[in-house]
Amino acid sequence: MTDAPIMIQAEKLSKSYGDFHALKDVSFSVPRGQVAAFLGPNGAGKTTTMKILTGFLSPTNGVARIAGFDVATDRLAAAEKLGYLPENGPLYLDMTPRSLLQFFGEARGMGPARLQSRIEAVTTLLSLKSVLEKPIGKLSKGFRQRCGMAQALLHEPDVLVMDEPTSGLDPNQIRDVRATIRELGKSKTILLSTHILQEVEAVADRVLFIHAGEIVFDGTPAEMKARGPLDEVFHKLTGAAR
Repeated sequence: MTDAPIMIQAEKLSKSYGDFHALKDVSFSVPRGQVAAFLGPNGAGKTTTMKILTGFLSPTNGVARIAGFDVATDRLAAAEKLGYLPENGPLYLDMTPRSLLQFFGEARGMGPARLQSRIEAVTTLLSLKSVLEKPIGKLSKGFRQRCGMAQALLHEPDVLVMDEPTSGLDPNQIRDVRATIRELGKSKTILLSTHILQEVEAVADRVLFIHAGEIVFDGTPAEMKARGPLDEVFHKLTGAAR
């Protein structure tokens, strides 16, 4: 158990589209300083949960909180604490990384001095200095993903929510992104969705496994691995009688 404050909380989240129930009473909490992997097959409810936690989607029932703030009723306060990297997040391809960060920083109301300081910090952290003045549309997928992470980190959020952060990257790029996530996890609370088993072992302190809109496992990677090879556990959690 930990006495660290709860930074991400899902409380009986449900989301229905007519007769289809995308989420069914999903509840979990992530304390400060933990990297939690949100694992599950495609269509399990990972992205729906993340969109609710980040305020992009309203739940049918339940409450989502970021750093104690109700995302539905205290949206701006929650947004100040949150950095969000959606899968294939929208980037303005005609902008450069510098102009993109300038745009997002000004949109967040960051003052000139702080904004320039933060642009320097995040571009150093994410090794973007060499491409700062190049159009994002001409950058590799790996550099684009780093641009997305840079905008998510720009305002120094306490919480990071990342949807499939290594999707579409080559092995070297995946290694770099995972190393960055591990480094960020030393000071941030991170929830990242994935369907890649190696991601769990590489970066996570904890695993939340979702299947058919329900949490079917909540524990450490070691506890999950103790059940058998991860690919077999994945199959049992998704293919066993549910």
